[in-house]
Amino acid sequence: MQMASPRGMSWIPGGRFRMGADLSYPEEGPAHESTVGGFWIDDYAVSNAEFAAFIAATGYMTVAERPLAPDAFPGVCPERLVPGGAVFFTPSDRVNMGDIHSRWAYVPGANWRHPEGPDSTIDGREQEPVVQIAYEDAAAYAAWADKELPTEAEWEFAARGGLDGAQFCWGDEFNPGGQWMANTWQGQFPFHNLALDGFAGRAPVGSFPPNGYGLYDMAGNVWEWTADWWSDRHTPDVRAPCCGSGAAPPPSAHLARKVIKGGSYLCAPNYCRRYRPAARYPHAVDTGTCHIGFRCVIHASEGDMK
Repeated sequence: MQMASPRGMSWIPGGRFRMGADLSYPEEGPAHESTVGGFWIDDYAVSNAEFAAFIAATGYMTVAERPLAPDAFPGVCPERLVPGGAVFFTPSDRVNMGDIHSRWAYVPGANWRHPEGPDSTIDGREQEPVVQIAYEDAAAYAAWADKELPTEAEWEFAARGGLDGAQFCWGDEFNPGGQWMANTWQGQFPFHNLALDGFAGRAPVGSFPPNGYGLYDMAGNVWEWTADWWSDRHTPDVRAPCCGSGAAPPPSAHLARKVIKGGSYLCAPNYCRRYRPAARYPHAVDTGTCHIGFRCVIHASEGDMK
């Protein structure tokens, strides 16, 4: 029996493509041939409204809302073990870019409902992508929705929109005809954001044009979780070219990092030029931030869903 095509998703036919890049950040190499099968993928990153529906249906509590276990943080004073998340703040002037604390802070009470801390809210921001989501949270949502998180290869293939080898999701020109194609940082990061694209922070999903597969925000706005474990370089598995990076799980939970893709509204040419399909970055699976979200896939044939 055929199922209806999944609402809010696009069919990606799959195929062979050149994954990664050799002339950008070192972790993007080596560029190599990779193959993915067909799959369905969300047209948009999961929004606050969609995640709220999941919470209402299940009563799920995100990692950022749970009490912290003292044995997981040896040497930390118990009074500091308060649930929260990482939040970006704009410094008033130039800072030491080697010091992450010059622009990021752990904020107690920051979670998906309060993405910048207890005094913030998602009221009126229901169509922005949900953030402060740890990997476990994204996987839980995906399971509830009868979906999965994409592999790195699937995500990158979809982000390219059929333009194999193009620098961006829409081609090789960043602002074709002067049009802003993604929510990124314009100006000197991290202290001066010109917001020329119309947004100084996260934008509602779908605020910028889709790529060739009809997918929105595959570059900028928020980074997105993938199912693949991180490795410092691509380690394609020639025995299973369909299955992402081929990286092995880490030896301990303390080192557990997954690949995130797509860049965010904090990516700027002078610091993080990662609003490209080939770009990739590691992130700890147990940590939410104000600039990481996710979207889901379904591994079923197009014919099954007609």
